[in-house]
Amino acid sequence: MVWRSDFDPVETEIYQKRLTKVTFLVLIVFGVLFVRLWFLQIIHGAAYRAESENNRIDLRDVIPFRGLIFDRNGHLLVDNRPSFILGVIPENISNLDGLLTDLCRLVEIDRGTAKTKIQRALQGNPFRCVYLKKGLTRDELARIEAHILNMPGVTIEVKPQRHCIYGTLAAHLIGYLGEIDREQLGRKEYDKNKLGDFVGKCGIEKKWHRYLNGTRGGQQVEVNASGRILKVLYQKEAEPGANVFLTIDKDLQMLAENSLSNKVGAIVAMDPRSGEILAMASSPTCDPNDFAKGMDKRVWERLVSNPYFPLQNRVISGQYPPGSIFKIVVALAGLEEGVIDPYEKIFCGGSYTFQGREYRDWKEGGHGFVDLHRGLVESCDVYFYKMGQKIGIDTIAKYAKRLGLGRNTGIQVGDEQPGLIPNKAWKLKRWHVPWQDGETLSVAVGQSFALITPIQLVRFVSALFNGGILFRPRVTKRVEGDGNKTIFEFKPDISGYWDLNEENMELVKKALFGVVNEPRGTGWRARLHRIGVAGKTGTAQVIALPKDRESVEEEDIPYKFRDHAWFVAVAPAENATIAVAILVEHSGHGGAVAAPIAKNILAGHFKR
Repeated sequence: MVWRSDFDPVETEIYQKRLTKVTFLVLIVFGVLFVRLWFLQIIHGAAYRAESENNRIDLRDVIPFRGLIFDRNGHLLVDNRPSFILGVIPENISNLDGLLTDLCRLVEIDRGTAKTKIQRALQGNPFRCVYLKKGLTRDELARIEAHILNMPGVTIEVKPQRHCIYGTLAAHLIGYLGEIDREQLGRKEYDKNKLGDFVGKCGIEKKWHRYLNGTRGGQQVEVNASGRILKVLYQKEAEPGANVFLTIDKDLQMLAENSLSNKVGAIVAMDPRSGEILAMASSPTCDPNDFAKGMDKRVWERLVSNPYFPLQNRVISGQYPPGSIFKIVVALAGLEEGVIDPYEKIFCGGSYTFQGREYRDWKEGGHGFVDLHRGLVESCDVYFYKMGQKIGIDTIAKYAKRLGLGRNTGIQVGDEQPGLIPNKAWKLKRWHVPWQDGETLSVAVGQSFALITPIQLVRFVSALFNGGILFRPRVTKRVEGDGNKTIFEFKPDISGYWDLNEENMELVKKALFGVVNEPRGTGWRARLHRIGVAGKTGTAQVIALPKDRESVEEEDIPYKFRDHAWFVAVAPAENATIAVAILVEHSGHGGAVAAPIAKNILAGHFKR
């Protein structure tokens, strides 16, 4: 038997050599991997663990663009501009006091305020960015960027910032933004806001905040230890706010504000046919842009300590004696009650003695014989002293309230004040003393206790020339959402009717036309060529000067004791499209100071 074998020693040797090589290569690969793992885990393990811990997933808000604000003709008044904002993530701060020291050296911030904000966030949501300063300048930005790697927790964000294109234009009407407070957070109109947001604080910005604000979006991001975004993992876009169109005319508003340059006072223009406000100016004023970037404490202190109250909207909250404009009320009350015979002539010799006291006329020597028409045209005090005495304070007050004075007009914005129309019951309640008959004479010429706002007077004179309709003044024309879709469109809103005899109203209207256009009319400085203007002057006493000082020049009287100048007007008188009320504080006589301003406003309106 023959045994046969397939074993080949040569092939076996070759196979073993190959296996040895493969084994060696595998050992090398595993050796390299082992060394690499040892290097990562042992040598740099702590560093990589720290980096891994420092990189985390954050949820960031995407702030919506606030809605724009336009004038009645579509001219843009308020938009948004990109702003660099200094912020900190409290959770990432290792040394708060040291960080604040560094930041205060680089930029101007209030250390105490910044520390309070950060400490509150640490107790609440330490991962939420706390904003310390908006509107960083290029120099401030460069200084922070140069040191940011040495300041853990500091971040720079770019967000939209409110921007009033024309600075102070219509500032009191537009209003301003400020950081939301805890009281506002609990209210419905701020339910889309969080701490740190800037929201409307007054004016249109506050009135329509819910619509202007928009809806915030969000980002899921990976950030490093300094809070810088490494990667956006998910984003929900923010929805911009709705746009608001005002009733004011930009050019007329500019003219009104320029007319009050270096003066203290108010101008308001209204369309008598609808109650739309065409211009609303109050002086002095402020710049809403200062608020949008975060009001500097020193600037704020200067504003609130200013003796001329630049934050006050005098159109709706300035309360002044109406002066001789109130004679219109007395005339209408007397005619309606049958107390005044419009054609009866009364002699004015320059003063009227009542109950042993002399009540002087503004015109030394008097006006001679005057009837109702001349009494209004020349603004004869003696005529209205006598008419006021006949009518009585309670009847005068009843008609004043009925005609819309001494009560709020219902305008959409601001802290409107009601003014004051006194009567016997008011004085007894307020001062615990009875009304004196002589006080009625003072009220009849717009002095003493009576107080009126400019918005009340422009609505009052509008009603006289539109047939007795009291419109609620409006400053918003419409609100538009995405794709120019109308959310609100406002129509004329009638809040009352005078219900007076038309003949009586015509008598007064003709007299007011004469104030501007007839000889000896006190408002002749408001006269326009080819356009019939009707109006009434008013000079409101701040204090009564002794008789021996009545001839003193205005500039020799201390400023705070000088008279206020009033003028109200409508044009064209036969079919009025505009009514104005002008008030200039401590400036003298209405005919000399306020009437020329009214002329400029009316002329500007009709040139458009």
